[in-house]
Amino acid sequence: MVSRLLSVSVTTTLLIIISVFIMRRLRSSLSLRDTKKPDRPDRPDRTGSSPERAMLSRRLASALPDSVILPHDDAAFKQSMGSYWAQQECEVIPACVVRPRNVQQLCTAVTLLKREYDERGKQADEGEAQGLFAVRSGGHSPVAGAASIKGGVVIDLGLFSEVTPSEDGSSVTIGAGAKWMDVSKVLDEKGLAVIGGRNSAVGVGGLTLGGGLSFFSPRFGLVCSNILSYEVVLASGSVVNASASTNPDLWRALKGGSNNFGIVTRFRFRSFPSTKIWSGFLYMPAVRPAKVLAAFHEFVNRADSRDPSTAYDDHAAGPIACFTYIQRVGAQVIAVNLVYTKPLENEKQWPTCWRTSSFRSLFRFWSTCKVRTLTSATDEMNALNPPGRRQVFATTTIKNDPATLAAVHAAYRDGIASLRRVNVRGLVWTLVLQPLLPDWVRKGDANPLGLHDCADEPLVIVSFTINWDEGRDDEFVKTTTRRTVEQIDAFAAAHRTGHRYRYLNYCAEWQRPFKGYGAENWQFLRRVSKSYDPEGLFQKACVGGFKLDVEDGEA
Repeated sequence: MVSRLLSVSVTTTLLIIISVFIMRRLRSSLSLRDTKKPDRPDRPDRTGSSPERAMLSRRLASALPDSVILPHDDAAFKQSMGSYWAQQECEVIPACVVRPRNVQQLCTAVTLLKREYDERGKQADEGEAQGLFAVRSGGHSPVAGAASIKGGVVIDLGLFSEVTPSEDGSSVTIGAGAKWMDVSKVLDEKGLAVIGGRNSAVGVGGLTLGGGLSFFSPRFGLVCSNILSYEVVLASGSVVNASASTNPDLWRALKGGSNNFGIVTRFRFRSFPSTKIWSGFLYMPAVRPAKVLAAFHEFVNRADSRDPSTAYDDHAAGPIACFTYIQRVGAQVIAVNLVYTKPLENEKQWPTCWRTSSFRSLFRFWSTCKVRTLTSATDEMNALNPPGRRQVFATTTIKNDPATLAAVHAAYRDGIASLRRVNVRGLVWTLVLQPLLPDWVRKGDANPLGLHDCADEPLVIVSFTINWDEGRDDEFVKTTTRRTVEQIDAFAAAHRTGHRYRYLNYCAEWQRPFKGYGAENWQFLRRVSKSYDPEGLFQKACVGGFKLDVEDGEA
């Protein structure tokens, strides 16, 4: 008995020592990523712009002299290019950047772009007509060209950053160019919150138009299902409002339809009283991932239970389970994010829903869980994946099935093995699991995501977020990521534990999220697009995002 206790003690001590070493190296690695970022374009003079596109830039500069940045405006242009989150986007160099100061200037820019699009269409120069411009909200997509365009026009909405609560506190008007850090800083001071993003550096526009997950989703639904109205600049250059009573088809289509209908300039969000929340990460050694998977499965199943004695506390947002391999330290770590959005009577204790869960008993070497502002919680999420790195996302959706969860983790490990064989420098390979309960997606306004009528069982959003150092590894990392997702999909299909839904904001460029919305919703979105943009300006001339007319590829 004594020898067994001694063995356990020694093993535990070694685990703690190893874990502390890993975390110190991880902190050092994150610090290095912040201070020694990959080279960004010094003199971005290779725009790849044709004479026609150069002429378009001059027309825009003439019409909007104080709102157009050209490559020869060296400092301003470099600053604009260097402000994207992913390094790949920094390397896509446009002919010019338009930063409209108000809606009227944006209308002028869109009118000129539409005129150029029409003219090239008349000349049967379809190749030149396609891919004229891109729209940038927060610039947080990892896809090269999602919010930029080689040799074209970038419309940067960064000056549309207002955050204005209504007098009665029931709604907040937010500019499409704001980031969630801008929103939470204003609302924290006023004791308010909206159903918004969880990462402070993410843009409001992109997240909201892609559906949007929130710490408050268990209480109120998805982000897109809590937008009272939108202000939109259409392809014609006109401005319309979309709400439940005005242009209701456009209002519904924008709830997950991305940038296929126009340029949204402002959102009016539902808001509600909110003070501090309890949140943080549990950091664990990766020696027993099965226990974390079991705790995740148990919590999600219990949350979805119809048994009144185990009723789900909808102030509990989560859990988000992250499994990460860090090449610089040659080791893995597990981090689980737990959040509780209701004020606690005793701030030193865990909320009951988490204290009684299996996560409470898991061995951990570090916890950041505490009562804090929403700004602090979203800043912590952002700090784990700072800007300036090469990035890729990919996603799929499964049922909350133990065998499938295990297969997902096995695919994650297979991906590590593949990437280690070629020594991808600076690799951080992360698998993320997040629950999506039927009760959550049915709250708020109806949307076209295809989840309101899903089977009455919990789903799990599986996503991969990967970053690394060098461009030479881009294709191998992307190929490995795709192969890993396809391995998961094959297992889920064989065991009937997959689901068609793909969360748009986590999709890789080869994925087709709109097919996952279901045929009826997809056709609805296409009808609305053709109604408000009959010539297809935002389908053909606007790059980035996912287009409704693209039918090839997998869902």
